[in-house]
Amino acid sequence: MRFAAGIRQRLGVRMRSALAASAVVAIASVLTGVAFVIAAKVILTGNVDQSTGDRAAQIAGAIDDEEALAAVIQPSLRDRTIVQVLDASGKVLRSSTLLAGAPPISALRPPAGETRLEQRRLPVAHDEYFRITALGAPGQRTVLVGQSIDEIDDGTEAAIGALAIGLPLLTVTVGVATFLFVGRSLRPVDAMRRQAETISGRNLHMRLPVPPANDEIAALAATMNGMLDRIESATAAQRRFVADASHELRSPLSTVLAGLDLLGDGPHVDRMRRESDRMARLIADLLLLARVDEKGLQLRHQDVDLDDLVYIERERLTEQHPELRVTTRAAPVRVNGDPHHLQRVLRNLVDNAARYAKHTVDVTVRTQDDAAEVTVADDGPGIGPADRDRVFDRFVRLDEDRSRAGGGTGLGLPIARDIVTAHGGTLTVEESPAGGALLRVSLPLTR
Repeated sequence: MRFAAGIRQRLGVRMRSALAASAVVAIASVLTGVAFVIAAKVILTGNVDQSTGDRAAQIAGAIDDEEALAAVIQPSLRDRTIVQVLDASGKVLRSSTLLAGAPPISALRPPAGETRLEQRRLPVAHDEYFRITALGAPGQRTVLVGQSIDEIDDGTEAAIGALAIGLPLLTVTVGVATFLFVGRSLRPVDAMRRQAETISGRNLHMRLPVPPANDEIAALAATMNGMLDRIESATAAQRRFVADASHELRSPLSTVLAGLDLLGDGPHVDRMRRESDRMARLIADLLLLARVDEKGLQLRHQDVDLDDLVYIERERLTEQHPELRVTTRAAPVRVNGDPHHLQRVLRNLVDNAARYAKHTVDVTVRTQDDAAEVTVADDGPGIGPADRDRVFDRFVRLDEDRSRAGGGTGLGLPIARDIVTAHGGTLTVEESPAGGALLRVSLPLTR
């Protein structure tokens, strides 16, 4: 079943339709051809029997008239007819030239006025098969008339040969025509598919092309466009809600932070301050994602020294996490991009590394294969191969990061990847030499 399903997927609708049409035509043509050959042979055999029966009746009617009998008993070379007249004992009284001196050609001896038929091979005229009509004549005599069926066989073989040549040609012609016609019919579907591939969450305003014909494909396109209308409306409402809620939360959060500053220091105040900072980052991330989803990432392009950004993040990380050893190897590397967003990428990556690291965070900047490369590695638990793509999905946090104490929101890495992608680069996850996670950023160099 799986093999058949795989074959169907590889062949496609056009090829499957062509093969199905060819198979149907081939089967129908074979059945029709067999029926035609059988019917033709039956009709031709009936004609031969009719001809020999009429000839036998003529001979029986002239059997007592020697002159008339001599006229009708002469062989017909055109239809390969042979004649014998037998007496009651089976002795040949008269015969056509081909049967001169030959014994009776049939053992049939019907009563007077009755007719019997048989088919047999005779040692005359190249040992052919004959259809023989035996007619009972007056005086207990028997008239035997035989006619060769070689022409019937020749005609049947010719019909079979014509079918053997014509049926494959017909099958191939139908298959090719079906393949072309189905392909022509599926052009609107292919256009819809190509357009659908370009539609994402950032361009939901695009619609599928509707073919001019008022058929099922046009109805499908209209239905899909209606679905896109509903998705766009729901997505727009969701984005507005996220943007409005994030914006409205900023004011009360600022008030809370100001109130915490007035309270001074203390374990409870410090905890509230950490939670407020976490909420502030979450709100900022939500606002950024709302803007990215609605209008895309707006970049300011200018020359940016990545090594300078790395040193800034090293100082910040050392100050916030004095228990960690932060090592940097930063070669002078310059790219063209938005310094604010690139700084955010580095901040998200080093914060993610610091969250999981046991003792060390290592940051490097270098050029590699005509690209600027930044790596951030830690000696933490690492990210398994099955989760290395999933960590870039929004609000995805791995098991080690599900506690509130970790401080993660599940948005840092997705935002970093969106920013890197907008700069024409890539962000991937690997295993670090220390066994933890290594996040690798690759950006095009400034030309």
